[in-house]
Amino acid sequence: MELRSVEELMDLLNAGRHQHALRTAALLRRSRPADKELQVAGLVHGIGPVLGPADEAGRARGAAEAVRPLLGERVFRLVRGDCDPAGAADDDLLRLRHAAEEGRTAGFDAGILEDWRTVLELIAARNSRLGAVD
Repeated sequence: MELRSVEELMDLLNAGRHQHALRTAALLRRSRPADKELQVAGLVHGIGPVLGPADEAGRARGAAEAVRPLLGERVFRLVRGDCDPAGAADDDLLRLRHAAEEGRTAGFDAGILEDWRTVLELIAARNSRLGAVD
């Protein structure tokens, strides 16, 4: 499945465990406020189970492939769990994993999914423009 609109993505997020996704994204927003792609990766990394049954690696690949056309290569790589092209441990990937783990037990109000619509639209629009140039 390839997501082609923010509306499709919002529907998927609403169907899943979005409280964990909201907490993960909020934790990343606190630690890296300017890095919207990292925050969005935290928001969408858990959509794999909604897409279909598979093992953990299969869910990560499915989620990454689904968001790739909409949110771009960096979000794809983070959601899939890839290290940087040089093979070194990627600090952003480590931050994402840590926030996802902390988001499972954190007990704070992280808002609602609709709060993230504008950020998703900005990332999708930027990715669309970059894709048109490539």
